[in-house]
Amino acid sequence: MLTTILAAALSLAPSQAGSTAVAGGVTVREITYTQLDGSKNAATLVLPASAEALARQARAPATAHPAILFVHWYEPPKPTSNRTEFLADAIELASLGTVSLLIDTPWTNPSWFPARDGNKDYEFSVQYVKELRHALDVLLQQPGIDKTRVAYVGHDFGAMYGALAVAADPRVTHFVYMAGTRAFSDWFLFTPKREGADREAFVAKLAPLDPIVHLARISPRPVLLQFGTKDQFVSAEAAKAQADAVTGPKIVKIYEGAEHELTYQARLDRLAWLEEQLRLR
Repeated sequence: MLTTILAAALSLAPSQAGSTAVAGGVTVREITYTQLDGSKNAATLVLPASAEALARQARAPATAHPAILFVHWYEPPKPTSNRTEFLADAIELASLGTVSLLIDTPWTNPSWFPARDGNKDYEFSVQYVKELRHALDVLLQQPGIDKTRVAYVGHDFGAMYGALAVAADPRVTHFVYMAGTRAFSDWFLFTPKREGADREAFVAKLAPLDPIVHLARISPRPVLLQFGTKDQFVSAEAAKAQADAVTGPKIVKIYEGAEHELTYQARLDRLAWLEEQLRLR
């Protein structure tokens, strides 16, 4: 059943704003919304078909739905380096009653990282956390949302910026942090290269935004952290430091032999954790 639904959903081109696929009790809608800077952003809304029908009739569902904001990784040329990364997850969870929003990000563009202005990394980061919280606004404006069950799931940059957004936004009740690293400078220093005093000043400027600082501020909300032992971008030391920074309820999963993409087992663990934490069964 999941394969059938997923095939129908993937047949929708991301540029087809407003297009809809319905199968097996799940609705997948391609939408756009206006960001804080006035630009339009593409997103995918995945929800139980019953909730979609009631929304068209302006009727509230009998049972409120948990909500999840999914924010993808940056790993071109991987085909999942965009909002489709979590589409299968969102469809499976919608069959259990969840409403999910999967958004495009600046790093949906494969050339984003090398083409960005490194002198504006701090300013970009501050603004993008605001955009993520605005995406949460879009999700929570959907009809019939249970605002006591709201999760954020992020991978790579999606996880790191998510740590800042979740720490600042008490509306998020659960957080999944996948293969982020402890400091933005760990990755932003790949390019452009910086040396000496310029490098030190850059690291110091970004330090207040580092995910490891904000992970400590999410307690007492539950967190699932997932890392791989063969991740070339996140060292074992960085993974442990981030896990240790979370002072509230947490589960830390380390996947032997897993690279930055993580593994299918990580997906199963993530879905099981969300089902339990959001009381989907």
